[in-house]
Amino acid sequence: MDKKTLSIISYITIIGWLIAFFQYKDKAKDPLVSYHLKQSLGLAIIGIVIGIILGIVVRMVPALAVLTYVNIVLLVLWILGIINAANEKMKPVPVVGPMFEDKFSFLDK
Repeated sequence: MDKKTLSIISYITIIGWLIAFFQYKDKAKDPLVSYHLKQSLGLAIIGIVIGIILGIVVRMVPALAVLTYVNIVLLVLWILGIINAANEKMKPVPVVGPMFEDKFSFLDK
């Protein structure tokens, strides 16, 4: 797979991320693929953490179920990441993307 395809696939659930990662680790390291693997892994971790926290909070206080609309924000961030990958841009997703630019250094090796 080429670098653009791997970058896009990395955003499609954890399974897509794993496929992109295992395809990427056997090839010459490409900064575009590495960048989008970092961004998508960061979004996935944030999504899991927010899901767990919201699940607990909503079970304790059902009136706060409106907070689950935060998931729509995560969906928009994922779509923006896919668009950046499709355009082959190394641009962070808004708000949370800059946090992951220098994290997950194992992807650079």
